[in-house]
Amino acid sequence: MLDLIGTIGGNALSLPGILGLAIGMTTRNWILAAILGGAVGIGETLVFAGFSFAKVETFEMGIAILVGVIAGVIGCAIRHKGATA
Repeated sequence: MLDLIGTIGGNALSLPGILGLAIGMTTRNWILAAILGGAVGIGETLVFAGFSFAKVETFEMGIAILVGVIAGVIGCAIRHKGATA
């Protein structure tokens, strides 16, 4: 359980969370924000694995994609709310 919480927290404070949020704020399209956030999660995992799929763990990849997608959608929501307020 502690490993799961640590992985989620590490990804939220790393590239998928921060860059996913920033990329999500650049668009008003929810689906595009989610896709770009997930792509950031994939890219971050591959960069830290040395661009080798043999070193990528499925659990970490899944968490990074999920955090990236959520961060992208939250960034898009921030853009929507800020533009209409």
